[in-house]
Amino acid sequence: MSSHNAPTRKDFPADFRWGVSTSSFQIEGAGREDGKGESIWDRFCQQPGRIRDGSNGRVACDHYHLWPQDLDMAKGLGVNAYRFSIAWPRILPQGRGTVNEAGLAFYDRLVDGMLARGLDPWCTLYHWDLPQALQEQGGWVSRDTVGAFLEYTDIVTRRLGDRVKHWITHNEPWCSCMMGYWENIHAPGGSSLADAMQACHHVLLSHGQAIPLIRKNSAGAQVGITLSLHPITAASSSAEDLAALKRHDGLRNRWFLDPLFGRGYPADTLELIGDAAPTVLPGDLDAIATATDFLGVNYYFPEMVKDDPAGGPMRASLVEKEGVERTGFGWEVSPQGLVDLLTRLQRDYNPPVIQLTENGSTFEDVLTPEGCVHDAERLSYLQRHLAALKRAIDAGVPVKGYFAWSLLDNFEWAEGYLRRFGIAYVDYATQKRTLKDSGLWYGRFLNE
Repeated sequence: MSSHNAPTRKDFPADFRWGVSTSSFQIEGAGREDGKGESIWDRFCQQPGRIRDGSNGRVACDHYHLWPQDLDMAKGLGVNAYRFSIAWPRILPQGRGTVNEAGLAFYDRLVDGMLARGLDPWCTLYHWDLPQALQEQGGWVSRDTVGAFLEYTDIVTRRLGDRVKHWITHNEPWCSCMMGYWENIHAPGGSSLADAMQACHHVLLSHGQAIPLIRKNSAGAQVGITLSLHPITAASSSAEDLAALKRHDGLRNRWFLDPLFGRGYPADTLELIGDAAPTVLPGDLDAIATATDFLGVNYYFPEMVKDDPAGGPMRASLVEKEGVERTGFGWEVSPQGLVDLLTRLQRDYNPPVIQLTENGSTFEDVLTPEGCVHDAERLSYLQRHLAALKRAIDAGVPVKGYFAWSLLDNFEWAEGYLRRFGIAYVDYATQKRTLKDSGLWYGRFLNE
């Protein structure tokens, strides 16, 4: 390792996958162009007070039109993989039924553009932009949405499966279900724990049922799911706080990991949520446990919890750690947390392969008059997390890829455009892209 503790590319296996991550609603724009239908996020953005800066995703980074230059930038960095997602309402404006050929043609062009630049396409089928028409029929709380997802998956994988060989069914079910149906922070904007738990079950079920379809339509494909996971510590060594840690972990992490790895839903969590437990039909858990080729992990920050009788169904609440470095989002910066999480996943679940599908940070970026962005904090974050990743790999964790979040500053959901995660700065008024110091370093790292 170099003197400032940043690893070099040569410190990683020669076949390691290096990428950047993006998502459709956050960058594409073209909100109503070429037959695209309305998504739950389009609707959510129209509700006063939902998005912190009152913005929306109608234009975003205009990637729908500027994708060639974005792919050129990714190629210029030296990445060999590009993670993107498909906008379901672009393919099926009503969620199912009539197919929008213009939407499929856009992703044809995008995938062909990746391949022409030596970028391996990593496709996420669902990154939260559910067609609004399906939400009006119950959204993910309705079991019918599982069937709609399978219809959508079949159409997309039949069209792109000859060229796309890495598929992620869902991105972060915690966020789409818990934050969307219970915490009332994300679209569609609900506050029912029972709805959230049922939505989680249907998302996981749609994942499991989609896997055979993807394999049929995309010969030799690798298929996985991406979870947002957190290493969790207790606020003290008291028996109460340690018990709270286990309860919190049950909902935050094990609720998703256990059924995916064939253990069903954790019994202690089911007991705590009581009447909010989802309806699970015979065969559902077998489908959810369908073997995958990799587990996608998005890592941002650790969590600390304490016992709190008033802290919701898990009777636990988060504690703000004192004196730690934080991102612009207020998230703790903890490279060691990445090591702790990855080693825990290997120890407790032993996935065949782990892909780090997102990792990144937001800070107050300033574009200088000279056209530079000196994001020293993000650069340090990136270097230290890559060093942590190297430690985890050296400890035997089967991580095979790293995707920086994100290539571009973009629409950051309920935060609007107030948070910048990109390694490239986007001037939204002109749509000019500028690689930040972190992006320039990542390019040098990849080209060593």
